[in-house]
Amino acid sequence: MTSIQRFLGRLGLQHPIIQAPMAGVSTPRMAAAVSHAGGLGSLAIGAGTVAQARQMIEETRALTDRPFNVNVFCHAPAARDARREAAWLAHLAPLFAELGAPVPVALDEIYQTFLGNEAAFALLLEQRPAVVSFHFGLPARQQIAALRQAGVYTMATATSVREAALIEQAGVDAIVAQGVEAGGHRGVFDPQAPDERHSTSVLLRLLAGRTTLPLIAAGGIMDGQGIRAALDLGAAAAQLGTAFVLCPESSANAGYRAKLQSARAASTRLTSVLSGRLARGIVNRLIEYGEAPGSPPPADYPVAYDAAKQLNALASRHGDSEFAAQWAGQGAPLAREMGAEALVLTLAREMTA
Repeated sequence: MTSIQRFLGRLGLQHPIIQAPMAGVSTPRMAAAVSHAGGLGSLAIGAGTVAQARQMIEETRALTDRPFNVNVFCHAPAARDARREAAWLAHLAPLFAELGAPVPVALDEIYQTFLGNEAAFALLLEQRPAVVSFHFGLPARQQIAALRQAGVYTMATATSVREAALIEQAGVDAIVAQGVEAGGHRGVFDPQAPDERHSTSVLLRLLAGRTTLPLIAAGGIMDGQGIRAALDLGAAAAQLGTAFVLCPESSANAGYRAKLQSARAASTRLTSVLSGRLARGIVNRLIEYGEAPGSPPPADYPVAYDAAKQLNALASRHGDSEFAAQWAGQGAPLAREMGAEALVLTLAREMTA
């Protein structure tokens, strides 16, 4: 039995296709549609409250009896630095003024980490989704063990050989190998540590000879041919995010969809300007402004995200999406607009063509 067959059999999947958990884009409808088609749908609960997470899980369960994934953020709490935050706000002040608003007096840590969040952990143990995945790091080993004892399959993102080793040592079931091509937030454990920024293919090959855990390829994969290539390189499945943004079940707004279908989709960049942590998105005015020579460093994650979201809310009133976080991977120009279930079936056909 191959690693692909073992992975599919363990989770009861028909296709080695995972819809990436994307905060602000993933919905219960999309996760259910992907799972119904034989892939693994995903929810991202890291950007909401425990009550919102419960509602998303329950809505998904009402739509499908198939397995799905629930993703949590395991980042270190923000390193609050009043001077750094004030300097960042001062840098953004001309943009707020242009949009007719005063610069905020202060910023908030808008996303709570899963680390130490006992209510979120209790929710996962209570709900017992088929899969729980971790991004930005790992929770306590006893929590991983408790989830596994409850029958929950666990996965965690690695961007390097070192992170993959930590994941295996912690008792996680599978490794999501995230290449630098991936859209959205880079899952590095320590944003201050050196980052080799391996491509998905290189990372897969590095890990294939060093771990016995199933590898999930993530980054730049947009079609069945890309999935097949990842499987040939040692992956047990592929995780696709940008490929699902244009699905009608996603919660991406009109501005996001328009950019993804335009020539702008070919220009993506890893930047910390929007959230305070490296993430790949379609280049816009805020990214260019925040990265201009002489710009101060943004506030820490997710504090900087508060400023970006406030700017985007103001600009959106005028139909301006140049301040939005429109996360997308390097394969963005290959995005297709179709239903999530149809996309999974299309990807599956392309894999064997």
